[in-house]
Amino acid sequence: MAGRLPEPVRALADARTYVVLATVQADGSPRMTVLWVDRDEDELLLSTARGRAKERDIARDPRVGLMFLDQDDPYSYVEVRGTATLTEQGGRELIDRLSLKYTGDIYRWDDPGEVRLVIRVVADRVLTVG
Repeated sequence: MAGRLPEPVRALADARTYVVLATVQADGSPRMTVLWVDRDEDELLLSTARGRAKERDIARDPRVGLMFLDQDDPYSYVEVRGTATLTEQGGRELIDRLSLKYTGDIYRWDDPGEVRLVIRVVADRVLTVG
């Protein structure tokens, strides 16, 4: 399916929707994390910091899942399965943009020397329920 994101996914990514990111741990079990999300055309953007478990999981196995929960309709959700890449390029700008979107202020919670990363997800499959 890797192509244009369906409109429901675009709308949820453009809104202040929280997502659950699922990555694959080294033992094959899932790791789930609640994150902020943004979009660059048809790619979904998430933020993390260098050295976190999400980074290690994605570097080892780039398959990810994202669950968008529609805050206006608790019986509606979107599941995105895709492939993630990691980059430092634009990491600081993304976390500030996400923080402005979700909190109204720039991001102020980094540890000294922390390096921000962009998790860029290309959808392979999208399931919309509701």
